[in-house]
Formats: sequence, structure tokens, C-alpha cells
Amino acid sequence: MHPILANRRLLALYLGVWAPFALLLALLFSVAAGAPGLEALAVMAPMAALYAFLCLSAWYLARALPIPGTSPVRLLFTLSATALLSSGGWLVMGRALVGVLGSSTSFVGVVEHFRLASPFLFAVGVLVFALAALVHYLMLAAATSRDSERRALEMQVLARDAELKALKAQLDPHFLFNSLNSVSALTGSDPQAARRMCLLLAGFLRKSLGLGARQEIALGEELYLAETFLAIEQVRFGKRLRVETDIAEDTLSLSVPPLLLQPLVENAVRHGIAHRLEGGTVRIEARREGNELRVQVSNPCDADRPRHSSIGADSGIGLRNVKSRLEVLFGSAANLVARDEGSGYFVDVVLPALPAAS
Repeated sequence: MHPILANRRLLALYLGVWAPFALLLALLFSVAAGAPGLEALAVMAPMAALYAFLCLSAWYLARALPIPGTSPVRLLFTLSATALLSSGGWLVMGRALVGVLGSSTSFVGVVEHFRLASPFLFAVGVLVFALAALVHYLMLAAATSRDSERRALEMQVLARDAELKALKAQLDPHFLFNSLNSVSALTGSDPQAARRMCLLLAGFLRKSLGLGARQEIALGEELYLAETFLAIEQVRFGKRLRVETDIAEDTLSLSVPPLLLQPLVENAVRHGIAHRLEGGTVRIEARREGNELRVQVSNPCDADRPRHSSIGADSGIGLRNVKSRLEVLFGSAANLVARDEGSGYFVDVVLPALPAAS
């Protein structure tokens, strides 16, 4: 619905703006056709009110033909044709109104006066509709600007929220307990591995917190964080957890939101590998297709477990958070799709292929 029609106060204000225009039309009608003032007002007041509502249709035209995505020729042709049709329709309805007024003895010459003023009124109608279209384009531009500001604020909030969620996940008692328990077990049997485990854990915590405060990072940096997390988990799972990567060289410098992959690989380990006695392989792929960056994280699953074909409560909070962040940052240009194929779980992320800030 048109925002003016949806708000009574805006509608009253809008019609109030048209009131002086109705007086101006009456004056011009009187001058152009030689009509008495009362007759001119009786004709032009309802016609102005009628055209006020007709001009609201420019809102839908402006939404259907946005300036950035419409060729100038098509835009000009459509606006011109719509203005001509609207003005012509306005005169047809005005002629019907004049026919009713002409049946009264008080407005005997109104039909002739309207005929004389019709060319002038038609031109005014075209110009007024063009002006209404311009105003509606400005309204849409202002609304788009406000929406962009809102998205920017939401992005900042979600970025901070992602940072806090990452910290919470990193300090999760189970995660820390498992990691530290692995370190404890290794100190006696393999001190070098224990030392490496401590370094990996410290690097993971430090790097993830640093990335969470940034708005964008290169895919290469994000891969480092994901691989570090998997390296920590490999110490715990041993040979049960294997990692494969297939990353196209031209994708490493592309921009991605920080902490994009970490929730995906964490989900793959927690809900996939951990539930299989024989473990499995977490695979990360990234490739560029035209103007899109496509990233996939996959893992084997227990074929007998309940299957889920979409992102729901059982697919992990992390996946829903990533999907929400992509929607805020890129709108319809990005998406996350999770597919449960029984023996394997696949998460596909598509986002614009943009170079990361140096």
C-alpha cells in the first residue's frame, strides 16, 4: 500500500497541500475559459482532489522502474506515456463531472467553458503528473537511504553480536575442557604436541577476536581461522577427523564477512564427525563463478540420524546467524543453503565476489 494511504495524518497533509493547487487551478480555469469564479471553483476543487489520488499511482511506477536499473529510454517513454494517459483520463472524468454540473441552471455555460480550457488542463495534468513522479522518486531515494543506514546499523550490531557469540563459543566449557584435556593428555606422552596444541588454541582465540571487530576480511584470513579450529579438533579426534580443502587461488583475496566459515566448520565437526565412530572428512571448497564467490563446507553424517533439509533448530544456531548476517550485508545478492543428503551434509554459501580492502 502507498505510505500516504496507510497513514491518515500523511493523507490529510497531502490533501492539504493540494488545496492551494485547487484554488490556482480554479483561477487559471476562470482566466483561460472566461468562467465565473464560483463555477471555476465548483469544477476545479473536485477535479484537483481526484487528480491528487491519481498522482499517487506514480509511487507504484517509481517502484516498478527504479532509476538505477532502468534504461533512460524506457524510463522516459514509460513516464511520458503514463503522464499522457493519466491526464487524458483525468479530463474524461472531469467531462463527466461537468456534464452533471451543466444540468443545473446555476452553471449553464460550464460545458463550453470546460471545452475551451481542456487543452490547457491537459497540459497542466501532464506537468503535474511528471512532478508527482519526481517527488515519488525522491521519496523512494530517501527510503532507500534510510534502509541503507538501517542495514549498516544492523550490520554493526550483528558484527559485534558475532564477535560475542564467537567468544562465547570459544569459551564454551565443553570446547575448553576438551582442548585442555587433550593438552593434559599430551603433556606426558607427547610434550611437543601439547605445546603445539596450546599455541593453536591461543592463536585461535586471539585471531578470532581480532577478526570479529572488522567489517570484512580476505577469504585467506578466514580460511586460516577455520583451519586452525580444525587443527585443534584434530588433536582431540585424531585420525577420525580429516580435512580437505579445494580453494581456487583467485578467491583468496576476495572479501567475506569475518567469522563466516568458523561456525560452518564447527557445525560440521559437532553435528557430523563427532557422531560417527569412523569419523570422516570435513571438506572446504571455494571458487569464483563470474561475479559470485561460492563456498561449500561438507561433512559425512550418520545415515540413520533424522534428516533435515533446511536451516532449522537442529541445524545449529551458527548457520542461522551466518544466514542472517548475509541477508543484512548483501540482501538478495547472497544466500546460504544447507542440504542434508542422508550420508552427507552440505552448506553452500554464495556472496558477491568483491576484492577485500588492502
